[in-house]
Amino acid sequence: MLSTRRSLTLAKEAKDSFLFLSNLRARFLSTEYYDPPFSPLSKPPKPKKKTKKTQKDQSPEPIVNPTAPATSDLPFDFRYSYSETNPAIEPIGFREPKRFSPFGPGRLDRNWTGTCAPASQESDDQSQWAEEREKVLGEALTDEEVAELVERYRHSDCSRQINLGKGGVTHNMIDDIHNHWKKAEAVRIKCLGVPTLDMDNICHHLEEKSGGKIVYMNINILVLYRGRNYDPKNRPTIPLMLWKPYPPIYPRLVKNVADGLTFEETKEMRNRGLHAPALMKLTRNGVYVNVVGRVREEFETEEVVRLDCTHVGMSDCKRIGVKLKDLVPCVPILFKDEQIILWRGKKN
Repeated sequence: MLSTRRSLTLAKEAKDSFLFLSNLRARFLSTEYYDPPFSPLSKPPKPKKKTKKTQKDQSPEPIVNPTAPATSDLPFDFRYSYSETNPAIEPIGFREPKRFSPFGPGRLDRNWTGTCAPASQESDDQSQWAEEREKVLGEALTDEEVAELVERYRHSDCSRQINLGKGGVTHNMIDDIHNHWKKAEAVRIKCLGVPTLDMDNICHHLEEKSGGKIVYMNINILVLYRGRNYDPKNRPTIPLMLWKPYPPIYPRLVKNVADGLTFEETKEMRNRGLHAPALMKLTRNGVYVNVVGRVREEFETEEVVRLDCTHVGMSDCKRIGVKLKDLVPCVPILFKDEQIILWRGKKN
């Protein structure tokens, strides 16, 4: 029994050694399965021919100092948002020190005040800027040119589009508009969110800050034309904001007791508003173009109006209330559970 086992193991070892030797022979003697240990060396690159520089190439390049602060001739104050802030309302506090400029340390020749970087107080800047804008716009477009321009840029598949959100007309957006104007005559702007409550305000700031002209407006879609004589090489210098500054602290919008009412009357108005049917249901980042008109119509018959802003967010609810206060006008008396309660105020 032991002899048979021993003979089997010897035969197995001989078979394994034979297979091992046959593999080695096939690997080293056969050229079909040749596998070199290293990849072959690539050809050395040819030396580049030295080209002689012409007089244009030999002209000295302008030396730019990267540490020097940027200067801009734009006559308006630099703000994070131009359409969503009111310079007439002074903040009562700041969430960060004024020395933290969003343009970066030493990158702008204007001082940051916590809300804006004011321009120089020269009276000729505004008139000079208006004259330059008129020169760039040139002659007014004919109806055929406007129709051709609008047909090219008004569609949703337009590649020259900028989305305008709850920040409104921001400072860096002006630079984006000029970047599009390098290769296109106009840019399509799609507006969503709180700024759509006042589209006229958006159009005003876009034209004033960029120097272009609105040639088309349909609900929340705008087409901003650059002008006949626009030259990208002579575009204004727009220093970019490196981060979004913290918004300052403003006075409370809703008072404990509304002006013209007692405490009990204010409490009764709030309860009536909470139990009243909602006039409209607003969605997040929606189009609020017709909200002001609907609220004005409702105030002709009702004294209190409720707007359902579920899923909109409390920050956007307060922004909506601030805008409706001036546009309707009305008195916001309560923000609760993403509901806005508006009082039309006492009639004179």
